[in-house]
Amino acid sequence: METELMRIGVSLPDTLLSKFDEIVEKRGYSSRSEGMRDAIRSYISHYEWINDVKGDRIGTIAVIYDNTKKGLSNILTNIQHNYSHLIRSSVHVYLDRENCFELIFINGKGEDIAELAESIIALKGVKFSKLTTISLNK
Repeated sequence: METELMRIGVSLPDTLLSKFDEIVEKRGYSSRSEGMRDAIRSYISHYEWINDVKGDRIGTIAVIYDNTKKGLSNILTNIQHNYSHLIRSSVHVYLDRENCFELIFINGKGEDIAELAESIIALKGVKFSKLTTISLNK
């Protein structure tokens, strides 16, 4: 069965597009569109995985964010306070003048952990966020 292709427009900063183009070339994609389709499939798969995190879990959320983005640090702090029942500890590292790295150690219900991770990754100015968990089931 053939799927109808839809055209969309995407605005990206030059640096991000340049990095993407390098990956497209290195991976041997036939076009940017093919690379974009693969990236979107990966994004959907990751989203579905996060929403399937269930039961008692331990893990980490790694976050790199733009420290110069006005108010972002306060928003991240407020989110962490709202989920303090999950957070056991966190480490904050200044990477450079603009970028901060935070590693958040978590323990709790998978559904709550996924909600916390999703609330962080959705913030404008968050450049990278990665949830890693394992089950506590014995």
